[in-house]
Amino acid sequence: MRIPILLLKTRSSPNDGYDEFFNANNYTPTFVPVLEHRFNDKNLVHVRSLFATGAFNASDNTNSISNPKTPSPKYGGMIFTSQRAVEGFANMISQHGLPPPSQDIPLYTVGPATARTLTTLRNAHLPSSTIHGADTGTGEKLAHLMLQHYNTLYTEEKENPTLLFLVGEQRRDIIPKTLMDPNLPHNMRIPVDELVVYETGEMGSFEGDFRRVVELAEGKGEGVTWVVVFSPSGCEAMLRVLELGPYAKDDGDGNGNVFVATIGPTTRDHLRGLGFEPHVCAEKPSPEGVGEGIKRFMEQRALN
Repeated sequence: MRIPILLLKTRSSPNDGYDEFFNANNYTPTFVPVLEHRFNDKNLVHVRSLFATGAFNASDNTNSISNPKTPSPKYGGMIFTSQRAVEGFANMISQHGLPPPSQDIPLYTVGPATARTLTTLRNAHLPSSTIHGADTGTGEKLAHLMLQHYNTLYTEEKENPTLLFLVGEQRRDIIPKTLMDPNLPHNMRIPVDELVVYETGEMGSFEGDFRRVVELAEGKGEGVTWVVVFSPSGCEAMLRVLELGPYAKDDGDGNGNVFVATIGPTTRDHLRGLGFEPHVCAEKPSPEGVGEGIKRFMEQRALN
């Protein structure tokens, strides 16, 4: 019997790695969007103008990576740390097209899910560009990878070309702070321009939507239901619906057949702060990482 798994996120387009993975592993995934994303069309069109005006091109239209003595471009690469940023970029391209740069540019990303979405876009519009960081898992690890990799591309430059970082309005600053650390040698620092391409807010309908989905899942999958949490947003509403943590009834700890997994330590720690210890914290923020954590938990539970 297939086990219901409720994914507290918007289904990624055109394909979603979590949907594919859990469907293939005897689960019935259901997406429950927590956040509302609104793309910043003005800033996304500005990204296109950077390509159109040659900001990613070396000044004499030759590849400055393969020829370090060639004057470098203003922007030497791009950073994506969320699927929403990739989707916003892809939507802009589908509406307005994308003038290809004259040189290959590195695309940096964190986590395999975002890398998969970015790969689809790269293959269609930037086929010569390379993707780095899919297995880093955190912004801090990605930043250190960039310091190692990017600094090998412009070894003759006094200052590295800037990286364009497409972000949401809510984001951590670990990547810019690490890359532009004043303690680094000047020629090893990597300038970063952050450009907000989407805004995020919690959906007002989330709690009611989640309650309906939980009720539909009851009685399926031998009574076991998994909930996967991807961000601190919506955590309190989730606990209320499931009667867990501070919302547990006096005579128990909520529904003993509902288990909660988090995509990583940030969300786990947020839930701990609310008074609830999630059953699983994925070691890697990926479908496989979540799946492996759930598998180990269920195997251990069967032994007890």
